[in-house]
Amino acid sequence: MKTTDNFKKVISDHLELVASNDALFAETFKKESKNIEGCINYILSEVQKSGCSGFTDDEIFGMAIHYYDEDNIKPGKSFSGNVVVNHHVELTEDDIKKAKEKAITQVVTEEKERLKKKVNLKKQDATQTVQAELF
Repeated sequence: MKTTDNFKKVISDHLELVASNDALFAETFKKESKNIEGCINYILSEVQKSGCSGFTDDEIFGMAIHYYDEDNIKPGKSFSGNVVVNHHVELTEDDIKKAKEKAITQVVTEEKERLKKKVNLKKQDATQTVQAELF
């Protein structure tokens, strides 16, 4: 399953916070056999197996920590679905500025294309000859 960057970030941030406050988990978190992709796949496969549609943050974070704690846990298989994250993402001033610039550029480009089509249609109408009907 392709997850959003936001979902990965929320899980990664939480794991890093736990690792910074817990020296034992910090060592576990460094395991070379484990990574965030595998962790995400494990969480999603566990969610799918449960048959439930909603989970608390603590349940999902618990699954993430469990994935890193246990050596015999393998990442789940990929599957289709959607992940909804209920965490608000704070944008920096620079991110906001870039998003505005991108939106303005996109609007200007779309408007230019629309005007070109409009001009081309008018040219086509003007060049079409009108054939007079005799009857």
